[in-house]
Amino acid sequence: MSAPALPETPISHVDAVTGTLTYRGRDVATLIGREPFENVWGLLVDGDLHPALPPAEPFPLPARTGDFRVDVQTALAQLAPVWGFRPVVDISAERLREDLARATVLALSFTARSARGEDLPAVPQQEVDAAGSVARRFLTRWRGEVDPTHARAIDAYWTAIAEHGLTPSTRTARLGAARGADAAACLSAAVAVSSGALGGGASVRALRMIERAEDLGDAEAAVRQTLAESGRLWGFGHSHGLRVDPRADALHAMCARLDVPRLDVAEAVERASLEALADRSRRPGANVMFWAAVLLDYARVPARMFTAMFACGRAAGWSAHVLDQRTGPRPDRVG
Repeated sequence: MSAPALPETPISHVDAVTGTLTYRGRDVATLIGREPFENVWGLLVDGDLHPALPPAEPFPLPARTGDFRVDVQTALAQLAPVWGFRPVVDISAERLREDLARATVLALSFTARSARGEDLPAVPQQEVDAAGSVARRFLTRWRGEVDPTHARAIDAYWTAIAEHGLTPSTRTARLGAARGADAAACLSAAVAVSSGALGGGASVRALRMIERAEDLGDAEAAVRQTLAESGRLWGFGHSHGLRVDPRADALHAMCARLDVPRLDVAEAVERASLEALADRSRRPGANVMFWAAVLLDYARVPARMFTAMFACGRAAGWSAHVLDQRTGPRPDRVG
């Protein structure tokens, strides 16, 4: 007997007619580049735009594997025994919400410290706390300094990918909560599912296609080679079947405002890709992962860090869904 389908929720919604994506009724295009990530976390989890993430608490990075995503995934799982996170069915919704906020901000801290490496000393906590927004604190913890335009780019990226309905990783987070896992375990499991090439890793391959076009000096050739190798174009197509991804448009506009160096070649790859896909039954346009690659590259985020960065942003949506699974009008045990 198959597990019952997970229900639709009011956390996010795509209007198939207008192509509008909303978080709790707010058009995402009006949030990207305008609201800091901590406010978007508050909107998704609490239903209200407010700075909802606390400062990261001291917690050592348990292991350095050389893979940023793995470091975050394993570190999250270890929060429960150290901090006493309890199964979601044994705690109040208020306690669960607190656990999710603490785990989310630690995911950002783990990623920043993993990226900083062991050779550099840790940035003093008082300097991190004084940096301002969550994105600025992230950069301070990682690099010891903040480039304001890089902080804007990362903030916009995290907002754009914060939530997208019942994707596989989000279903995983919800099912973890439905089976009674603790908050950190739910997020850690979702990180694992999001890490593949068809999830957070799509931006890595999209960037490779852009770099190939730059090296060849020929976007059409780069697109042809990518199609021949993989049978798909990374960063194109939309999970809701829409031709236009409003998040991609917003990130494209952000790239234009920041005058990113690879804007021209990325636009050429997008045009060549649309032409190559023109004979498909539904001509898929660029999605958020394509322009996310360009924006993260501009912010000097290395490609091997993209999946960890995706997990940082999507933790907002995962947190909202874990809390919704716990408090919504549905059985606690699904699957």
